[in-house]
Amino acid sequence: MSAFTSSDVARSPGKRVIDILLALGALLLFAPLLVCIALAVRVESGGPVIFKQRRTGHMGRVFTIYKFRTMTVAEDNASVRQATRGDARVTAVGAILRQLSLDELPQLFNVLRGDMSVVGPRPHALAHDVQYGELIPTYADRFRAKPGLTGLAQINGFRGELKSADCMRGRVAADNLYIDSWSLGLDIAILAKTALMIFRDPQAY
Repeated sequence: MSAFTSSDVARSPGKRVIDILLALGALLLFAPLLVCIALAVRVESGGPVIFKQRRTGHMGRVFTIYKFRTMTVAEDNASVRQATRGDARVTAVGAILRQLSLDELPQLFNVLRGDMSVVGPRPHALAHDVQYGELIPTYADRFRAKPGLTGLAQINGFRGELKSADCMRGRVAADNLYIDSWSLGLDIAILAKTALMIFRDPQAY
């Protein structure tokens, strides 16, 4: 990765306080749902409930991201195949979780740990960081902020399967725009739009 510089979003103590409050509140609110999802995943396919994968975070630091397992595989190596529409690897329960983005809920623990923020650039698998870092000169600039559960790219349609390098270029441009123009007001607007998109995001599969 290239050298990094600090950013206003990364330095803001207010953002960290809000992250902790939102993550704790959401975990308390959704605790029964988390238990039900964990049971459904285990009963349907056995194996681990939580999917773990290494991702690149703030200033290029690698961390382990948590998700509910939605597939029959758990890839975390030099070659990671993205989920596609109708992907045979996705389980029946997993398809529902992915459609409603419920598989992302365990990342609230990543937020509490300080690995992630509620709002920020979505982190990618390490294999994809290497692939697109070589293609897009500004790719590593997105590591100036903590990765997020949701972000400016996601509410503008840059989510899900990457069918071409241009899709990633659009995502990276949105991520860097978010970092350069960050404010708490922008975070609130992104969260509000994310909430409206949960049940009708065509890119969630």
